[in-house]
Amino acid sequence: MKINEVARITGLTAKTIRFYEQKGVISEPDRSDNGYRAYSDRHINELQMIKRSRLVGFSLDECQSLLDMSRNPNRRSADVKQKALEKIAEIDEKIIELKAMKASLKSLASTCPGDESACCPIIEALSQGND
Repeated sequence: MKINEVARITGLTAKTIRFYEQKGVISEPDRSDNGYRAYSDRHINELQMIKRSRLVGFSLDECQSLLDMSRNPNRRSADVKQKALEKIAEIDEKIIELKAMKASLKSLASTCPGDESACCPIIEALSQGND
């Protein structure tokens, strides 16, 4: 398969697929006599796994690790589960941070009259730099 067909099947761009290949995340495709990359079903499966892993929050490095585990017949499901639990904890922390950011921004927005004047408490608060 050529890259455009793989892109159509996976919903990824050709640029993204080449990036994953360059970074060594997916296995290297064979090359035809004319130099074109020849992708297989294995590449489709790898790319779909990366796409789904990214959708649930895994970084590209973490996707690489999960792909490595998927290729290892001696993997332990406990190790895979641990990675998932660590990602859940990371997401929980991010949710707490996002809620705090939202509360701060709501508080700032409530102080602003939102009228035609140049005086803006939001700008003033953000410009003060009291970290």
